[in-house]
Amino acid sequence: MFDPSEVRGLLIAAARAHSTLTYGGLLALLGHTFTRPLMRQLCKVLDAIDENARAAGEPGLAVLVVRQSDGLPGQGWFVSRSRIHPDLPLEWEGAEARRYTEARQAEAFAYWESHDR
Repeated sequence: MFDPSEVRGLLIAAARAHSTLTYGGLLALLGHTFTRPLMRQLCKVLDAIDENARAAGEPGLAVLVVRQSDGLPGQGWFVSRSRIHPDLPLEWEGAEARRYTEARQAEAFAYWESHDR
């Protein structure tokens, strides 16, 4: 359904622009409207993109996809990474989650700012 290379390209462009995308906004860029089944499929692609990034020594990109309501990744992002990142906050909302998210976003921004286009 979603082409991982297309999604990755959109996320890299966002990182280079030092910006985030909402889940609905990313779906719209991919030519879809928001539905729960499409969100589940998109999140699987985002997880795969991050797994490949980790293997390549790159920072994750899925952290750039956030909820419109509060600008944080969804609960699933935090839960799926809890086994990988021991410093992940226990809560997926609030000030600690925001600080953690912004730090990971800054890593993606810095990395893609300095790598070839």
